[in-house]
Amino acid sequence: MQEISMLQSLFRYKAWANDEILTAMHLFQDGSPAKEIAIRVLNHTLVVDRICAANLRQTDHGYTSANTSLASTLEELSSAIRASDQWYIDYVSSLDQEHLAERIDFTFTDGAPGRMLREEMLMHVTIHGGYHRGQVGLIMLQNSIRQPADGLTTYLHKAEASTRRRASA
Repeated sequence: MQEISMLQSLFRYKAWANDEILTAMHLFQDGSPAKEIAIRVLNHTLVVDRICAANLRQTDHGYTSANTSLASTLEELSSAIRASDQWYIDYVSSLDQEHLAERIDFTFTDGAPGRMLREEMLMHVTIHGGYHRGQVGLIMLQNSIRQPADGLTTYLHKAEASTRRRASA
């Protein structure tokens, strides 16, 4: 098996966890306010992911807010998040330590200047998404929908089952 970096593993986990929550969101009743709120929360994470991707490429992102006025349908949102997650997986696979340590100047959506290490920005993307998946999980629980088991440990034991096996204690 090819050795992968911690960032690669985290972004593969992020994609898997996003897929788990997006799939579980089909359990919401169509048109329910809870479903609309959950879509808006995940739409926000997509916008932030896109902003950071543009900052990492050192291009203009075109956003003036970390939210958009209209949230997508669940199907459109799912497709866009999956494409974004794949972009990040491919992106982190191409980076070396020199690039990770590079400082990137950017502008926040409110116009304030910012500067982060490329690695810090990537960590923000993973942590930010996890925070908001947790919010959606709470919305699911409040609506009697079982949230998916989306922990890193669950992912690692599914994705790397052969290397995680050990004798019972």
